[in-house]
Amino acid sequence: MSYVRYRRPDARIAARIGQALGPARTVLNVGAGAGSYEPAGRQVTPVEPSASMRARRPAGRPAAVDATAGDLPFADRSFDAAMTTFSVHQWTDLRAGLREVRRVTRGPVVILTCDPGRLRRFWLTGYAPEVIETEARRYPPAEALCDGLGGPAGATVVPVPLDCTDGFNEAYYGPTASAATWPTGAGMAGTATCDPGPPSRDPSFWPSRRPEQARGWAGPGP
Repeated sequence: MSYVRYRRPDARIAARIGQALGPARTVLNVGAGAGSYEPAGRQVTPVEPSASMRARRPAGRPAAVDATAGDLPFADRSFDAAMTTFSVHQWTDLRAGLREVRRVTRGPVVILTCDPGRLRRFWLTGYAPEVIETEARRYPPAEALCDGLGGPAGATVVPVPLDCTDGFNEAYYGPTASAATWPTGAGMAGTATCDPGPPSRDPSFWPSRRPEQARGWAGPGP
């Protein structure tokens, strides 16, 4: 299954990121992957250590710099703002990465991630608890992100729309969601690392139309 096919940016989530970035003209995108949520109309510098993900960047997007969050090849205060989406849980050294991002950024640092506590409230906990536990162990709590960046910081909840176009795990909560349509291995690391045995078919575990939410995090600059 194609990663790009399932991981299509949702315009409503993108708008939240754009608002958090404020008037920034130059933006660093750390763990940029294929370029999801990179804002149009701004000068974006993507950083991505994975060669396979760099190769997935669509034509027309800037080529990604081969570097890691913990060792960014930029001078201090090089960018108006920085962003990272669904990436911090993959960083080898979270504190070093946050320190580096803060060093090279003059203004806000915007992090879109999942709150591990909220993940355990997600309906999939009853359906496939091993998937949620895997995901929850990987995501750092908001407090760790605030502490790592230092200075004033704030958190906001970003609603995941029922018809979300981005195929991350928590987007599959509506009544049309089906285990057969989940992009296992293509866009969901949590499902890819779990036992591939058949999931429960207990209908009580299928989702309802309640507004599930993931946590987005944005730290304002100095």
